Amino acid sequence: MTFSDQSPQADAKTGHAAIQSYLKTLDSSPGVYRMLDDQSRVLYVGKARNLRARVSNYARPSGHSARIDRMIRETASMMFLTTRTETEALLLEQNLIKQLKPKYNVLLRDDKSFPNILVAKDHDFPQIKKHRGAKKEKGTYFGPFASAGAVNRTLNQLQKVFLLRNCTDAMFESRTRPCLLYQIKRCSGPCVGHISPEDYARSVRDAEQFLTGRSTKVQEALATQMQEASDAMEFERAAALRDRIRALTQVQTAQGINPRGVTEADVIALHLENGQACVQVFFIRANQNWGNRDFYPRVGADIDEGEVLEAFVGQFYDTKEPPRQVILSHEIENPDLMQDALTQKLGRKVTLLVPQRGEKAELIEGALRNARESLARKMAETATQAKLLRGLAEAFALEAPPKRIEVYDNSHIQGAHAVGAMIVAGPDGFMKNSYRKFNIRGDELTPGDDFGMMKEVLTRRFSRLIKEDPDREKGMWPDLLLIDGGAGQVSAVAQIMAAHGVEDIPMVGVAKGVDRDAGKEEFHRTGARPFALRHNDPVLYFVQRLRDEAHRFAIGTHRAKRAKAVAATPLDEIAGVGAARKRALLAHFGSAKAVARANLADLKAVDGVSEALAEKIYDFFHDRG
Repeated sequence: MTFSDQSPQADAKTGHAAIQSYLKTLDSSPGVYRMLDDQSRVLYVGKARNLRARVSNYARPSGHSARIDRMIRETASMMFLTTRTETEALLLEQNLIKQLKPKYNVLLRDDKSFPNILVAKDHDFPQIKKHRGAKKEKGTYFGPFASAGAVNRTLNQLQKVFLLRNCTDAMFESRTRPCLLYQIKRCSGPCVGHISPEDYARSVRDAEQFLTGRSTKVQEALATQMQEASDAMEFERAAALRDRIRALTQVQTAQGINPRGVTEADVIALHLENGQACVQVFFIRANQNWGNRDFYPRVGADIDEGEVLEAFVGQFYDTKEPPRQVILSHEIENPDLMQDALTQKLGRKVTLLVPQRGEKAELIEGALRNARESLARKMAETATQAKLLRGLAEAFALEAPPKRIEVYDNSHIQGAHAVGAMIVAGPDGFMKNSYRKFNIRGDELTPGDDFGMMKEVLTRRFSRLIKEDPDREKGMWPDLLLIDGGAGQVSAVAQIMAAHGVEDIPMVGVAKGVDRDAGKEEFHRTGARPFALRHNDPVLYFVQRLRDEAHRFAIGTHRAKRAKAVAATPLDEIAGVGAARKRALLAHFGSAKAVARANLADLKAVDGVSEALAEKIYDFFHDRG
């Protein structure tokens, strides 16, 4: 890869003239180009098989769509990166788009990871569980699933049929009698020896076969085992196997329509309407539908389906492993190039298809129908949200409907485990990717000092904003602050903001009325008298939803922090004592207190604890007196 980035032109040309000035220095190499405005902000990132030919197209004064024409007029400079191949250029383009979020590119905004099912292989009795993130644990992964709900449903089915454990290793080691899952026939009780390692391993193999689409073979094997048990007059075991066969039959029935001719594929369908887009992705694995997810990429008003779908596919698989087949609703501009890029990423052949008939076409039609319906719902919600934001601007005397509302709340119990929370809402509803939590660090705060907590939260928030986006150009600054509290809180927040030189952001305190009843809220603004909204005003309900969401997020964050603190032990503070050694110590001694009281010889006797580590643990507790 060759870097040939060029700085903005000294003569400050813009538009076609600025682009034309680069042609004499470009050759026919493949690569990636960036178009920048007069403030050096990236407007667009694109790839090219031939950089000179692509840039010369932009230099032409006519023949462009309205969107591209606007982009050209705003262009003041360009930057270039040459690559060895066009495939390399495609991969680099998608990385830069996700990193820089240019104004004129199609942008995939919701790009969360998807959950998988993991059959862990680091234990004699493997655990089956939900997994999200990097695949670092030893075991077999199955997925992706469209949602946590889809994973949980599948795990529930697997428990019914195969009776595999889902408890943690620590819980497994501590059991002296079977848990409730054994009693309701969701687990085979390996923790207390109710199943042999060999039989449990057979159940694990059956579950893996089921997850790879070989459920018929599993059912046949269970039927054979049931007959053998019956012939041997082991009627209790035969009845248990019969129940598992029934459960498997119910699972197969409940799965609904599953494609027989599609073993592994992602079905991706796009619907465009009125400058908005919805992409539906259905995950087909092991001839089973493992759920679907909808996405709403940012698009322009005059963009075609092929360009949107190509950009989506490139960005979607930038951090995800593609399947063997990607079934698309529309032709994309560079299918061979995209297929090569995905094949290179997966390490085996990936095929892109746009089916016209047969089962795959039926899958696409179903995905398209879902995309149309999802976009219609989204547009209706957006229209309602826009009306509420206009009403909010009118009620709070704002200059314009806010595009970014930040709502703050604190949560603690008598000052303990204090956290601050910020939720964000805008024209598209709650912006959960922008939520933030703040662990209150102020050592000098009086327990329960809500003013002090709010000061710390806002100081950290706006100090970071001033550092990261001083010119307020990245859409990170709020148009409105909602504070849980009355005049005192609003006054305190105003002082905090003034100390940071931020005095132009409206803020409103939301306080319960005299009876502290929902619906009788009073609103407070700096220098204005408190006021209330009509009891049935939709704007009032909207503000209540915002406040309740902030409260929910703050409470959830606080509970998670408290639970983590409760589960913590002094062993967590000792360097060299990781999760495995911590489990070994607790299993050997029964509690952290017993570890603290143990002598050096007893510590050395624990599996996995070396002589040096035993001395370190002993010194840690005894040096503390």
